[in-house]
Amino acid sequence: MTNKSHHIGFISTRFAGTDGVSLETQKWATVLERLGHKCFYFAGECDRNSNQSQVTPEAFYRHPEIDRINQQAYSGSWTVTKEARAAHPEIAKLHKDFFSIYIRPPQMTRRVNELKKYLKERLYEFAHLFDLEILIIENAVTIPLNLPLGLAITEFIAETGFPTIAHHHDFHWERQRFQVNCVGDYLATAFPPTLPSIRHIVINSLQAQQVASRYGLTSRVIPNVMDFDLPPPASRRDDYTQSIRADLGIEPGEYFFLQPTRVIQRKGIEHAVELVRRLKLPAKLVISHASGDEGTDYEQRVREYAHLLDVTVRFESDQVQDERGTTKDGKKIYTLGDVYPHADLITYPSSNEGFGNAFLEAVYYHRPILVNNYSIYEVDIKPKGFRAVWFDGFISKDTLEMVRYILQNPAQAQEWAEENYQLAKRYFSFTVLERRLQSVLADCLGQQV
Repeated sequence: MTNKSHHIGFISTRFAGTDGVSLETQKWATVLERLGHKCFYFAGECDRNSNQSQVTPEAFYRHPEIDRINQQAYSGSWTVTKEARAAHPEIAKLHKDFFSIYIRPPQMTRRVNELKKYLKERLYEFAHLFDLEILIIENAVTIPLNLPLGLAITEFIAETGFPTIAHHHDFHWERQRFQVNCVGDYLATAFPPTLPSIRHIVINSLQAQQVASRYGLTSRVIPNVMDFDLPPPASRRDDYTQSIRADLGIEPGEYFFLQPTRVIQRKGIEHAVELVRRLKLPAKLVISHASGDEGTDYEQRVREYAHLLDVTVRFESDQVQDERGTTKDGKKIYTLGDVYPHADLITYPSSNEGFGNAFLEAVYYHRPILVNNYSIYEVDIKPKGFRAVWFDGFISKDTLEMVRYILQNPAQAQEWAEENYQLAKRYFSFTVLERRLQSVLADCLGQQV
């Protein structure tokens, strides 16, 4: 492959914050820039350099118009369908028996097409503005949270033949909320699209199997990564973090369990609460992230469950942020990287994950891990030889005994942590990502590696 620099355009609904897509995009961009390429960004929300970005609000999946489309598309509700039908007299005389929750109103189709046309025009502007040569689509033609954007991207690529890498994180068939919908034709067209200039990248081997069986598409697996070639800086235990346990409410003699995820149902946080109760050791569970965009019902459920079991759970998203600082009431703000090294155990009891960033982070910071045996962990991570306390859907007596053992034998925990780090360096490092990206780019451009 030549060393020529290329202009690469990343496209997604959002490049901001600490969601998995934004984090992995930053890692890809870091590696690509190390190789000499220049990266640019198109999104509805974007915290990247403004000189390298084009922000189009309608591309954001929580834009009010996109929200309205999604409520109709995935409602699975007769009430919503009847209200939508009543609002459009042009369909009133058609045979009523044909209608169901799988039928969308004509006005929704018109609005999707109008937004698709508008977004496609913005994509043409983006390509011209930054003289782009390659596109990398980050999940925008994977999970159908912005239907007009996915359709616009697909049409843009069909009309231009742009060399494109579609980086898929979460497919619609992996999320229950998308199973009942009135947009099956859109999903078939653009989530994902089947176009000759697109190279498909998935983050686990089960996705590769599904893409092949459902669409007849070949895809490559590039797992999520971290920079294991560069160990955590010593500053993670500097003077600033000396009071971190006390600031997060951990008393002397108590164990500090960290749940480094959002508070959403598939994270299985009840298992971590149950673990604290059944261990019968002095411990507190700290949750680092807020609920995010999926509502607060599950957070309330976790609070009630913890109260029922008399377990102290601290929700500390105000004090764990992207950057150090001070809260409005004068408390220290820590980064997640500050918090990890001080935890005695990382709890990761998810029932479903696209890959497992929190697992890699725990390995990076040399912490012992409790993990549910979710499918991707079982297929793509555990077989590599990683040492973790794992359980299969429920906390057993064996799970409790192993957690006690690892807490009370720090030398063994450190030995496991070092083994895990070396395995991650071999399989999930930036070096691995660099090699695979070079190969994909060469394929896109018709070059020799």
